[in-house]
Amino acid sequence: MAQTHGGALFWGRTFWANFLGSAPDWYKYTIVGFLIANPLLYDLFGGFFTGWVLVLQFIFTLALALRCYPLQAGGLLAIEALAIGMTSPVDVYLEVENNLPVVLLLVFMVAGIYFMKELLLFIFTKILLSVRSRPLLSFLFCSVAAVLSAFLDALTVTAVVIGVAVGFHRIYSEMVVKTALGRLEEASTTADDEPVPVLVDEKILEDFSACLRGLVMHAAVGTALGGVTTLVGEPQNLLIAKQAGWEFLEFFWRMSPVTLPVLAVGLVTCLLLEKLKWLGYGKPIPESVLAVLRAHEDRQRSRRTHAEVAQLVAQAAAAIVLVFALAFHVAEIGLIGLAIIILQTAFNGIIEEKRLGPAFEEALPFTALLCVFFAIVAVIESQHLFQPVIDYVLTLSPKDQPGIFYIANGVLSMISDNVFVATVYINQVREALDNGSISRGQFDLMAVAINTGTNIPSVATPNGQAAFLFLLTSSLAPLIQLSYGRMVLMALPYTVTMGVTGYLCVQLMTMSG
Repeated sequence: MAQTHGGALFWGRTFWANFLGSAPDWYKYTIVGFLIANPLLYDLFGGFFTGWVLVLQFIFTLALALRCYPLQAGGLLAIEALAIGMTSPVDVYLEVENNLPVVLLLVFMVAGIYFMKELLLFIFTKILLSVRSRPLLSFLFCSVAAVLSAFLDALTVTAVVIGVAVGFHRIYSEMVVKTALGRLEEASTTADDEPVPVLVDEKILEDFSACLRGLVMHAAVGTALGGVTTLVGEPQNLLIAKQAGWEFLEFFWRMSPVTLPVLAVGLVTCLLLEKLKWLGYGKPIPESVLAVLRAHEDRQRSRRTHAEVAQLVAQAAAAIVLVFALAFHVAEIGLIGLAIIILQTAFNGIIEEKRLGPAFEEALPFTALLCVFFAIVAVIESQHLFQPVIDYVLTLSPKDQPGIFYIANGVLSMISDNVFVATVYINQVREALDNGSISRGQFDLMAVAINTGTNIPSVATPNGQAAFLFLLTSSLAPLIQLSYGRMVLMALPYTVTMGVTGYLCVQLMTMSG
C-alpha cells in the first residue's frame, strides 16, 4: 500500500515536472487555476463575462512569453473554451480562413526573407558601420521601416529587422566563443596553473543588447507608421478599402490627413527619445562590438568568393522582384513569398530538403500561436464582446462618431487583434450605410477612423499588432531581453504622441468634412 502511494506520488511529481516543462511552479499553478475557474465562471456568469476573463488570461500568457512560450498555455485555454462551448470549431476555422493571407505570409514570406539574410546583413552592416550618429541611425531604422511597410507588409519588414538583429548578435557571440576557445587552448598549453581570464564582459553584452533593443523598437514602430498609410501596408487596410471601394491612391489620400501628421510626429518622437535617452533608448553600440562587426565585414569582403558574390546578386534580384510584386499586389503576399523562396533557392543552388527546413523554423511556432489567437478571437465574436461598444457609438451624433470610433478601435486593438477589430467594425459600419442609418460621407470618415484607430494606438501592446507579437515571440527577444513589459514601456511615448495626434487629426477632419 505504501509502495502504491509512493509510486503514485512519484508519477504525480513526474507528470507535474513535465507539465509546461521548465516554467516556474507559480506559473503552472496559475494556468491550472485558470483552467479550473473558467468552466465555473461560464456556468455562473455566462459567456460575456467569462469571455473577457479569457481575453485577460490569454494576455497574461503573452506577457510572460519569456517564461513559457504562449502556444502551450494559451492553447490549453483555447481548447477549454471550445470544450465548454464558448465558441465552436467551425467559428475558429472561419477565423483562420478569413486570415489565411496572414498565415500564408508567415509560412512563406518569413522563409523567403531567411534566404535573403546574407544580403540584408551586408546592407545593414554597411549602414551600422557608416552612420556614427546614434539618433541618425535610429531615425534611419524607423523611417526605412516605415517606407518599406507602406509598400510591403509590416510582418515582412519585421522579419527583416529580426533577421538583421539576430545576425549582428550572432557575429558578436561567435567572436566571443572563438576567443574563449582560443584562450582555453592557450591556457591548456601553459605550464602554470593561472586561471583563464574572464572572457565575456557582461556590461558590453548588456549595452549591445540595449542598443539592439532600441533600434528594433524604433523599427517596429516604423512598421506601424508606414503600414497605416497604404492599402497594402496592413491586412485590415485591404479589407477596409474593399468595403469602401477605394483603390491604392484614393486610400492613400483619404488616410493622409491623419497618417502623414502621425508619421511626422512618430519620427520626431524617435529623435527625441534618442536625444533624451529615456526608457532605455539612446544606447550607442559599444566600440568593442563595433570593432568586431568591422573586422567581420573586412574578413567577409576579403574572403568573398565569386560564388558568394553571385549569391548576393541573386538575392538582390529577388529583393527587387519582391518589392515590385508586393507594390503592385500581383498575388497574395504569402504566394509572393513562396515565389521568392523558389527563385532564391533555385539560383543559389539550395536543392537539398535539409537546407530548406531551417528557413521555416522561425515562423511556424508563431503561425501556430496565431491560430490559437484566432480561437480567442472566435470567442470574442461568438460572445459578442465588442457589440456594446458598436451599439453605443452608433447612438452618438455624427460629428462625435469618428473620434469615438478611433478611441474604441484603439483601445480594443490594444487587447485584441487589430485585424479582427477592424473587420468587426467596418462590417457594422457598412451595414449601417446599406440600411440608410449613416450617409456615404459619414461612412468614409468612420472608415478612416477605424483604419487609423486599429493601426496607431495598437502599438501600445505586443498583442495589438501581429508584427509586434511576432517580435515578442521571436528568437531575438530573449537575446536582447525584450519582454512584454519592456515592449509596453518602450512603446509608451509613441503610444501617447502618435495616439493623441491621430485623434486630433480625426476630429479636425470630421469638423472640416
